Amino acid sequence: MNINPFANEQLIQHRNMTQSQKRNINSTREGVIVNNFVKENEASLSNLKDTFVISDDITMPSQLYKDNQIIDKKLLPLSTIALGVMGAIAGLTGFVRYSAKASKNLAKEKWLPAVTRNVNLSKETSQVIYQMVQSPNSKTFIAGAGVLTLSAMAFMGKTFFDGYKDIWVKRKEANIQKNLQENLIAVETQAFSGKMQIIRAMLSKYTKDFEGFLNPPEEKSDTPFGRKSFAQFAFTSDDAPSRRELPNTKGVYNSIANALLGITTLAGIVGLGFLSLKNLTKSKMHLQESLEQTKKAIEQLVKSSSKETKNIDAENLEHMFVEIENSKGIKEFIKEQVGFLNWSKEEKENFEKRIIKKIETSTTKVNPNIGGDGTPKPAFNSFVDDYKAFFYNWLLDTSNPQFGLLFGGVTGITAIGYGGKLAGEALKDVQVKKINAQTELDLQKRLVSTELRNFKAKKDSAITPLVKEFYKQVDSGKRTKQELKTMAENILFEIKNGPPFVYS
Repeated sequence: MNINPFANEQLIQHRNMTQSQKRNINSTREGVIVNNFVKENEASLSNLKDTFVISDDITMPSQLYKDNQIIDKKLLPLSTIALGVMGAIAGLTGFVRYSAKASKNLAKEKWLPAVTRNVNLSKETSQVIYQMVQSPNSKTFIAGAGVLTLSAMAFMGKTFFDGYKDIWVKRKEANIQKNLQENLIAVETQAFSGKMQIIRAMLSKYTKDFEGFLNPPEEKSDTPFGRKSFAQFAFTSDDAPSRRELPNTKGVYNSIANALLGITTLAGIVGLGFLSLKNLTKSKMHLQESLEQTKKAIEQLVKSSSKETKNIDAENLEHMFVEIENSKGIKEFIKEQVGFLNWSKEEKENFEKRIIKKIETSTTKVNPNIGGDGTPKPAFNSFVDDYKAFFYNWLLDTSNPQFGLLFGGVTGITAIGYGGKLAGEALKDVQVKKINAQTELDLQKRLVSTELRNFKAKKDSAITPLVKEFYKQVDSGKRTKQELKTMAENILFEIKNGPPFVYS
C-alpha cells in the first residue's frame, strides 16, 4: 500500500498543534470554503472595505493638482552683475575726470605731496638676497647661504611638527567619535524603546475601546450595541485634556528675561552715549584750556624778547604757534605777537608769512630718514622682524660673542614660543572636539522626546481617520459585529505595522 509522506507530515503537524492553533486553522479553512462557495456569486466589495477600512467619500489632497509655475530668473543675476561691473567702471572713470578737474585750479599749498615708493625688506631672506646683489663679497655670500640654510631647516622642522600635530589631533578625534557613537547607542535605544512603547500603548488603548463597542455591557440606549454615539464617545484617548502639557513656564521666563535684557541693553546704550558726549565735552574744555595756556606761554616768550640780552628761540616760537593753529582768531594773534618781537621789520614779515603759510598748508613732507626725499622713485628700506636677522649679523662678524648670544636667545625664544603655540592649539582642538561631542550627545538625548512626539503625532495622523470611520460605522448601525470586528482588527494591524515605522 502506498503511503503519501506529505499526508503523514500533515497529520503529525496537526496532532502537535495546540487547541488555539487548531481553531485558527479551522477558521481559515472555513473562511476559504465560505468565500469560494457560499459568496462566489456576490459582487459586493463591502468585505474588502471592512478589511482595509475604506471610507465612502474621501477626496484627494488639494495640492495634488496644484501647478506652481517656475519662473526662470537665472539670467537676471548675470545681467545685473554685468551692468553693475560696467557701471562701477564708468563711475570710477567719472571720479578720475572730476579729480583732474578739481586739481586744475587748486592752490599749490593745497596739493598733496609727492610720495617716494618705499620697498620695505621686512623678511630676512629678502634682505639677504638684496645684500648679495647690492654688495657681492665673501661675507654677504657666506652669511646669506647660512641664513637660507637655517630658513630651510626651520621650514622642514615646522612642516614636521605641524604634521605631527594634525595626526595627533586626528587620532584623538577618532577616539572621541568612537566614544560618541558608543554613547549614542543608549540614546537611540531609548528612542526605539519609546516608539515600541507608544505602539503598545496605542494597541492597548484602542483594543479596550473597540471591545467596548463589540462586547457592550447591558444598558439601555437607543444607539447600536447599547453604547454612546461617536459624537458622545469622541476620543477618550491619549490626546484628551488630561494628557495636555502644562504651560511652558520656561518659555515665558525666557521671554521675560529677553525683554529685560533688551531694556537693559537699550538703557546701557543710551547711558554710554550720554557718557561719551560728556567725555567729549570735557575733552573739548581741556583742549581749550591747553590752547589758552600755550597762548600765555607765547605771550611770556614774546615779552622776554624786548630785553636786548635775551635772544628768543624762533624755532620754538614757530612750533608753539603751530600748536594753536585751530584756535579762534589765530592769524590776528600771530600778527599781534610777532609785532611785539624785538626784531627787524623784514624778519617779522618773513617769520609771520612762514607761520601763516605753514598753518594754511594741508599737508607736510615726511621725514627723509623714513620716507625718502619725496622723489617718486623706488627707495629701499629694511625693517626686519625675524630671528634669522640675528643669525645674519653674527655670520657677518663672528668675532663678536654678543651677536652669537643674541641669536641663540632670540632663536630659542622663537622656537619655544612656536612649540608652545602648536601644543596649545592641539590641546585646544582636542578639547573643543570633546566638548562638541558631549554637546552632540546632550542634544541627541534632548531630541529623544521630540522624536517620540513626532512619531506619536504621525502615528495618530494615520490612525485617527480609520478610528473615525469605525465609530461612524458604529453610529450608522449598518454593520454587524463581525464586520466591525474585522475593521477593528485591521486598525490594530495598521497601528502595529503601519507607518511611520519604528526603524525609520
